[in-house]
Amino acid sequence: MTDDPITTDVLVVGSGIAGLAAALAAAREGDDVTLATKATRPEGSSSWWAQGGIAISRDTPEEFKDDIMAASDGTADPDAVDVLVENANAAVEDVLLETLDVDFDQNGSGHDFTREAAHSEDRILHVDASTGKHIHVPFLNYIDDHDGVGILDDTAALELIRHEGRVHGAMLESDGEVTPYFAGSVVLATGGIGDLYPRTTNPDNTTGDGIGMAALAGAEVEDMEYVQFHPTACTLDSEPPRGSDGGGGTAGAGDVAFLVSEAVRGEGGLLRNGKGERFMPDYHADAELAPRDVVARAVKAEREATGEVTLDVSPLDFADEFPNLADRCKEHGIDWTEGIPVAPAEHFLCGGVSVDDRGRTTLDRLYAVGECSRTGVHGANRLASTSLLEGLVWGLRAGEDAAGAEPEPIEAPELLERDPDLPERFARDKFQRLTRVMDENVGVERDPADLQRAMAVLRRLKGEVDAYVRTRTSRSLYELRHASVTALLIARHAAENEESVGTHNLVDASEEPPESTAD
Repeated sequence: MTDDPITTDVLVVGSGIAGLAAALAAAREGDDVTLATKATRPEGSSSWWAQGGIAISRDTPEEFKDDIMAASDGTADPDAVDVLVENANAAVEDVLLETLDVDFDQNGSGHDFTREAAHSEDRILHVDASTGKHIHVPFLNYIDDHDGVGILDDTAALELIRHEGRVHGAMLESDGEVTPYFAGSVVLATGGIGDLYPRTTNPDNTTGDGIGMAALAGAEVEDMEYVQFHPTACTLDSEPPRGSDGGGGTAGAGDVAFLVSEAVRGEGGLLRNGKGERFMPDYHADAELAPRDVVARAVKAEREATGEVTLDVSPLDFADEFPNLADRCKEHGIDWTEGIPVAPAEHFLCGGVSVDDRGRTTLDRLYAVGECSRTGVHGANRLASTSLLEGLVWGLRAGEDAAGAEPEPIEAPELLERDPDLPERFARDKFQRLTRVMDENVGVERDPADLQRAMAVLRRLKGEVDAYVRTRTSRSLYELRHASVTALLIARHAAENEESVGTHNLVDASEEPPESTAD
């Protein structure tokens, strides 16, 4: 430990809406806040990429709760859902409208509320189909200008500083230098797990850092098997999946060009297979507006059976209603009048670090908010446009609760750097191995035997990475460590859950399909 340790009242790790909300709430309590983020620009945060919008309760919180519970297939925690719906309106009014003055779309009578899959009424505030950046940019600018908050960008948390069940801070890396930061409380807001899969709607560097660090420190982690795949990611076969050298992948899918918001289906967009047939009414009574897990499996099945699935936007005035998406199509050479090619892509982790209604984990002075946390709101499947809301509500509650604790510096862990640098492609090659295993065995559908094979591979991978971490320190190596821990937790929880529910769908690949009875 240095003679003059660096201290802060609250250390927030991550700069999405949940991290920014936590920083704002703690600063409002008079605490000095340090916000560390790997991102170097707004696009580095998952919140920036959110398209559909942010749902609120309006005048019908019970109906909102019913929709959340139904989308989760009855697995969401009712108490957690109550926290969300009861605080939704006030949180959005306070932060997004009064503090940030977000210019949500309007109609002749006020805010233009829209509807997405599995919502029973129009309750989603939005800005075209790019709501995330219209919230995130002003929020980040506001926090950057706040006297009580200091932002460290291009800074990664490698490991938590802990002793006897209490977290005292984190080891932060920036430009190759590793420094212990001691805090009265630490709030993890590190986002999702997109880098664990070859096709994802997440930005780069979503490597499960918060979950990996918390799990290694001994925090409880829950519901990791519930990985949500967005059914309508525009996917171009001309582009190789993320992190690959052009090979691999399933169902002929290439890389994700951009996410096609569920709001497009909410406004009348139709899914058609390679034969031009609309197929969703055959899978669910709500057709295109069925829960995401149902639509994702249907899209996967139709792609495999007919070669492709497109989103037909001819029933709506696409260019006028979704100008940003129309521009994205043009950028990628897609004639949207002929349909937008779509495929499922990893989108959101419903589980994570287990927290209570204030974001408190099972370790003292450690909080988790946003996608890296498991609040219980989503259960086995997340309702559309609730992720920004959950991040905002729990971020505010966690930041307020985290304030007021004094930092207590202790002996920091020694991160060694005594062996030669890793080979240039070491982390990339290991990541390719990890994503291939996750894609093939822990995807939209899971076979129990495949899950066992995945765990065996991931255990070996984690062991290899742990061996290198003992004598080498680099951001890429620790990101790989966090990713391998998180991937192993997903596979393990999936193998332990024998019930198909929500995003966790078990199949038995060894069973022969039934013979057709058709003439």
